[in-house]
Amino acid sequence: MTIAAFNLNAPDLAADDYIVLGLATCFVKDEGEVHEVAVVEPIPSAALEAIVKGIPTSYQTAIATTMGVVWSSDTPQLPAAFPATAQFCDEFTERAIAAARTYKVRPVAQAHIPVGSSRSDFTYSTERKRVLNSQRLVRTEDNVKQHEYTHKVL
Repeated sequence: MTIAAFNLNAPDLAADDYIVLGLATCFVKDEGEVHEVAVVEPIPSAALEAIVKGIPTSYQTAIATTMGVVWSSDTPQLPAAFPATAQFCDEFTERAIAAARTYKVRPVAQAHIPVGSSRSDFTYSTERKRVLNSQRLVRTEDNVKQHEYTHKVL
């Protein structure tokens, strides 16, 4: 096994290590409007196995490749099967390294999508929208009032 030169923080990964990249439909809220964006994300083995079993997902398609193909230079390369308008997810490098490690631990998951092929027979759904830039504002009114003796032993 050769040590991958694409990231010095992952000496346990090689260029020929398996990884699955998914094309997800996400949304961005901008000035009260919601816009659809295509995002490329690494899919860990447990998530892939759940998606293959039929749970609803925002992934339109997934391709199996190797770390060396994704990092043919110092920056990640967009797979040709994905549209040019697709963007990489936040922290893509760290997430890809973590996802590749899951396939090393559970190589049985590699059978769902062979290297070099893609799969798009998922239960695709955007019913629950993945809004990337949403912020949760916690207000004082959100606090639940408790009785003064709630945490006391009487």
